[in-house]
Amino acid sequence: MPDDIRKILADWPYNPGELTVRKITGADGREKIQMRLDLGLLQMEMAGRPDGQQPKGHESLLHYHLDQVEQHRQRNGTELGFELDAQQCAALRAEAVMYYHRYLSLFVLEEYNQVEGDTGHNLQVLDMLRRFAATQNDRMAFQQYRPYLIMMNTRAKAHRAMQTKANRSAMAHIDAGLVAIREFFEAYDQADAIGKSTEAMILLALRQQVVEQLPGDPVAKLEQELDSAVHEERYEDAAHLRDRISQLRRQEESPS
Repeated sequence: MPDDIRKILADWPYNPGELTVRKITGADGREKIQMRLDLGLLQMEMAGRPDGQQPKGHESLLHYHLDQVEQHRQRNGTELGFELDAQQCAALRAEAVMYYHRYLSLFVLEEYNQVEGDTGHNLQVLDMLRRFAATQNDRMAFQQYRPYLIMMNTRAKAHRAMQTKANRSAMAHIDAGLVAIREFFEAYDQADAIGKSTEAMILLALRQQVVEQLPGDPVAKLEQELDSAVHEERYEDAAHLRDRISQLRRQEESPS
């Protein structure tokens, strides 16, 4: 049977607990991504919407609804009154799941620029749902995944910077991501949750990895000490360390 994919699956074993992905060239000559699953595989387009569709002539449903918001604003002079019904919200969430599968695959393939784009897409979906969903349930649906999306978006930016040895830029991206995660928890009156956040821990571990690639750098050493001081809530020490870091950076930037 030509439609039977057992031969493909037999030649590409599934390993439980391991994300197995690869690039292939499709019959249309374009690169595609395949993700191995326990009972089969997913195939996704490298660009545009992962399923290759163009909803209502747009790159994605998100792009379509962004266009609808803009048209509403032009007609009415405001975004007020624009709403997404339950069916539209469900379709946006389904689209976000497609992008989720793709950015996980892209991360394994170290295609960090595209990971940044796909996680950015899903962050925009969360923003759209929060602002325009007609019901509270739809406004809050998927918001719990925001820290994870921020973390993956930040990792993509940091790894892309590290590829070009721009380690200070990588650290800046990581610090911005940690701030964004903290702000998320504070917005929901859960400021203490940052200390237990898996996403924050992953970013702190990545930051330590970046610091270790800067041997002999006094600023990097002080920044490492600052991280420890903030984590341990030694705020006076943290303030002193920030002052020393600022002083060293001014010295580095001043002409010799």
